[in-house]
Amino acid sequence: MGNHTVEKIGGTSMSQFKDVLDNILIGNKTEKELYNRIIVVSAYGGVTDMLLEYKKSTDAGVYALFSDSDNSWAWSDAISKVGDHMCRINGELEELGLDRTFADQFVKERIEGVRSCMLDLTRLCSYGNFHLDEHLMTIREMLSAVGEAHSAHNTFQILTSKGINARLVDLSGWRETANFSFDDKIRYHFQDINLETELPVVTGYTHCKEGIMATYDRGYSEITFSKIAVLTQAREGIIHKEFHLSSGDPKLIGTDKVRTIGQTNYDVTDQLSDLGMEAIHPQAAKGMRKSDIPLRIKNAFEPEHPGTLIKNNYKSESSKVEIIAGRKKVTAIECWDQEMAGRVTHDMDMLKNFAKYKIRYLAKDTNANTLTHYVAEPLTVIKKLTDAIQESFPGADILLKKVSLISAIGSNMADPGIFFRAVKALDTAGISVLAVHKCMRDIDVQFVIEEDDFEKAVCALHQHLVENKVHAD
Repeated sequence: MGNHTVEKIGGTSMSQFKDVLDNILIGNKTEKELYNRIIVVSAYGGVTDMLLEYKKSTDAGVYALFSDSDNSWAWSDAISKVGDHMCRINGELEELGLDRTFADQFVKERIEGVRSCMLDLTRLCSYGNFHLDEHLMTIREMLSAVGEAHSAHNTFQILTSKGINARLVDLSGWRETANFSFDDKIRYHFQDINLETELPVVTGYTHCKEGIMATYDRGYSEITFSKIAVLTQAREGIIHKEFHLSSGDPKLIGTDKVRTIGQTNYDVTDQLSDLGMEAIHPQAAKGMRKSDIPLRIKNAFEPEHPGTLIKNNYKSESSKVEIIAGRKKVTAIECWDQEMAGRVTHDMDMLKNFAKYKIRYLAKDTNANTLTHYVAEPLTVIKKLTDAIQESFPGADILLKKVSLISAIGSNMADPGIFFRAVKALDTAGISVLAVHKCMRDIDVQFVIEEDDFEKAVCALHQHLVENKVHAD
């Protein structure tokens, strides 16, 4: 195991770069403390949305416009806007030591290079011998790389201007002729770096033979972070976020009521990922878990706070709930068919339909003649799935219902009283429980409730299982 850490800085934090310099990169660090670190950076907040598509709205980014045949040239205006936005970011960083002229030239080269490729592809496909659909993933990969290359290049320049022996590690594949595998790409770029005297600044995007976007889509920066940690045998991985990993959502429950989780394990982070509250991408966690590399989640704006340490073998000494998490906009798909009774293949027949549309369910109920799956997918996907289920079970009645899932999660929840306190808390709050899921492993208990009761349920469970427990202790 090495003596270094691998540290990833998220996009929201990168957009407040002065704080990143003061709290993470430089601050009061001694000469020795500046090194033995590898810094992996995301694109500045909002840039990847502009390049691809907006995650929290229906607005189209460059990629979405390019792949939409009804907006044949709108993408070109959109990529110009991205370039202008990147240059404005450069202007804001000038006072921190960024060479604005050099930085703007870098942006122009990347933006115009990608634009030229997209124009050439459009011309080729106009002849009919080439089909745009076959090349869309390549375009998505190219566009993704631009944001991380921009932020890494700027970070490298600013650190260098402050006398730090930084080294830019551009994994984006720009003008590279070699086509490495993911692992070989990392090994190649790190083979001659001396971590004791150099500070590598690495793009969160990695261009590789497998296609990182095709495999992981927009979780790629954490995959790059994890792969570097594993292949360089880091002693610890650190993810700097704009918030702590807390016992609940502070915006919903209140910053004065939630507690920062001191330690937990990778099993807990898997449960959080299932609910869309990723401490780390589950595939990124997999590599670090298998290599037994601890992960620390830190608040980028509270550098002295140790954050949350996630380890393989951690288990709370006392039985308790560590976090209340949940997910809204879940669809319950109930399939009732009396022909299922006594039939041994109904589960397998049902799951073939989920596999066909690459849908993963979050939870499942079953009895003699009913299968209910809880799915977080758009209505258009749900419609295709239910049509396929109806074909597999022609005599079935299929019911769809919008619900919420709420989970109480902890590394040690062996105390049976936790379950009863949770049920009582929901009952006291006037919340009807539609279904309950509890595994024998004592890692979580999950409640299915009406969609509109989500906020009330989260607050009720947090109050009775976390706040009251803390006060009692």
